[in-house]
Amino acid sequence: MQEQNKPIQNTKKRWYRNIPLLTIAGLVVGAAGGWLYYDKVGCVTGSCGITSNPWMSTAWGGALGYLLFDVFKREKKKSSDIHEQHNK
Repeated sequence: MQEQNKPIQNTKKRWYRNIPLLTIAGLVVGAAGGWLYYDKVGCVTGSCGITSNPWMSTAWGGALGYLLFDVFKREKKKSSDIHEQHNK
């Protein structure tokens, strides 16, 4: 019975390892920025689709934060690329 649970436990431990910390930071910073924009600037008339609703403003801010922080993400080198660099 314990052998059957091991693969399930391994997947539970593994799913968050694939999410880079920079991605989470981008989402959090962007969402906070979106909410601050709604709170400080907002939309006076209420006709603005994004800035008149705090949920939409926070969601769009999170998306923009993710995209902005994603620019700074490093790509992993393949093992063949590493061997080629050492052989030069």
